Amino acid sequence: MNEVEQGFARYLGEDALGRLRSVKIGIAGCGGLGSNCAMHLVRSGFVRFVLVDFDRVEFSNLNRQAFFRDQVGVFKAEALAANMCAVNPDLDLDVYVERVDVTRVKRLFGDCDAVVEAFDRVEAKKRLVETLLPLGRLLVSASGIGGCGDADALVTRRVRDNFYVVGDGLTECNAETPPLSPRVGLAAAKQADVILSHFLSLSDEKEKA
Repeated sequence: MNEVEQGFARYLGEDALGRLRSVKIGIAGCGGLGSNCAMHLVRSGFVRFVLVDFDRVEFSNLNRQAFFRDQVGVFKAEALAANMCAVNPDLDLDVYVERVDVTRVKRLFGDCDAVVEAFDRVEAKKRLVETLLPLGRLLVSASGIGGCGDADALVTRRVRDNFYVVGDGLTECNAETPPLSPRVGLAAAKQADVILSHFLSLSDEKEKA
């Protein structure tokens, strides 16, 4: 346990932190949702991640994504890996610069304990969910996070035992309601909160048993 993790253990306890360190989390898309959610999860004590994204950081991404000016032009998955390691250098990261299609979902995320769905396109979201749900992995998605205002409308809905959706379910990101930092960041934090609370609850159950 390094000095960073010792700091985390102050709040979580060493036993709970040890269990979180064994959890493997997939980040499907390293943009606004994925990058911010991943940073929350690293600060929560998780260390094992699969990062997947084909795109590069652009200046227009800096309004909401967890990147910096000097990372413009870098592949998002690689830039996110660097930012995560800046918090905790002892991470176990699998970084893939590629698109996720239905033929690759199981190969990329099949051994993950939880997956953060953070895609922009509805079709990609649907394919990921349909492929992973039968595997029983914890899956946290998002729908309706565009624009600003009425932050309380972003709620966490439990669709199935292993499937949660964050957002208002209505306000998609478009020209009228663009993706902006407060609501995107709030949704990403809620996604991370679902994962953290899920695995902390499992830890509590194991301790009682």
